[in-house]
Amino acid sequence: MKITAIRPLVAWVGTRNQLIVKVETDEGIHGWGESGLSGREKAVAGAVEHYAQFLKGRDPMRAGALWQEMYRSQYFEGGRVLTAAISAIDIALHDIKGKALGVPVYQLLGGKQRDLIPTFATTSASPGPEMIDQCRLLIEHGWTCIRFLGVGHDSTHLFEPRESIGPTAKWLTRAREELGLDVVLGIDYHHRLSVAEAASFCQKMPPATLDFLEEPIRDETPEAYEALRRLTDVPFAIGEEFSSKWQFLPYIERDIHQFNRIDLCNVGGFTEAMKVAGWSEAHYVDLMPHNPLGPICTAATVHMAAAVANFSWLECRTTPTETHLGFDSREFFPVQVEMRGPHYVVPDRPGLGIEVDEERFMRDAFRFWEAPHLFRRDGSFTNW
Repeated sequence: MKITAIRPLVAWVGTRNQLIVKVETDEGIHGWGESGLSGREKAVAGAVEHYAQFLKGRDPMRAGALWQEMYRSQYFEGGRVLTAAISAIDIALHDIKGKALGVPVYQLLGGKQRDLIPTFATTSASPGPEMIDQCRLLIEHGWTCIRFLGVGHDSTHLFEPRESIGPTAKWLTRAREELGLDVVLGIDYHHRLSVAEAASFCQKMPPATLDFLEEPIRDETPEAYEALRRLTDVPFAIGEEFSSKWQFLPYIERDIHQFNRIDLCNVGGFTEAMKVAGWSEAHYVDLMPHNPLGPICTAATVHMAAAVANFSWLECRTTPTETHLGFDSREFFPVQVEMRGPHYVVPDRPGLGIEVDEERFMRDAFRFWEAPHLFRRDGSFTNW
């Protein structure tokens, strides 16, 4: 079997652009992958087209070797754009291999360890009574792990980190009081705080209020996270921006975090993610995968989650509290992973077990979209 074409497809799907990749072969088997570098899809598509030039004619069953060739055969290796491209291609190659062998992808990763993949749900309301009402709704639907996204900006994109800390801590404390100790509660601060601000936030809440704090500060400097670790005992969930096992290295080896927010569509696909998973298991770090993209990313991550031992929850963005997303992805992806309550059901179809309506996908052209450029009251810019 030989690769005959690798095509990046970028289109506006519902509420965002999605970059998916189709790898075709001379035996009529094709595979699908997805890139996770949201907001920079054009850059990743260019990298995919570059890799396609030397991957045509190669054996798609040699995913590990092709990963090494894509990563190492250049002087400026690595970086999020390149590994996002490698991720999409690597996922598609595993889809091809599973289809060629007639087995689901999880069989290629060591076999299935669980039939159902537990998920966490996310509230959409700002800190306040509605946020707690949304938690009750999610609990009624079976979710036992809930994440808050209550640290947004106003309509002008103004965001003052210090001003968000007090109200957010107040309502998280109230949520714990009203919801009890059985539900797992966490919050994503989207790396918008400094070390001092993150410490102040944690110290404003009673012990056991939060079960995890996600991405409170930027991740470029592990020493900064070590400083924050000395100031709080709240477990950290970080890593969604990491684009290689080397970025995970100091966090795993120094016991800085407790949950790996690994993103299969950014880190390098299955080939790299499974290395991170094994390394994490050796250090008792659980996987809590990042999954904000489309059904291909979800399907791929479900297969990985089924095959690893050290797994906690998978991010799910199709819940009763996020109906504002407002579109049915089945229009674009008619066959995808099914949900049973708060769990994804591990598919047993060959490959990823997903199908794409390619014609429908391409009917909506790429639209320019830029993440909000947040600024502070003094006019300076801050992290989105």
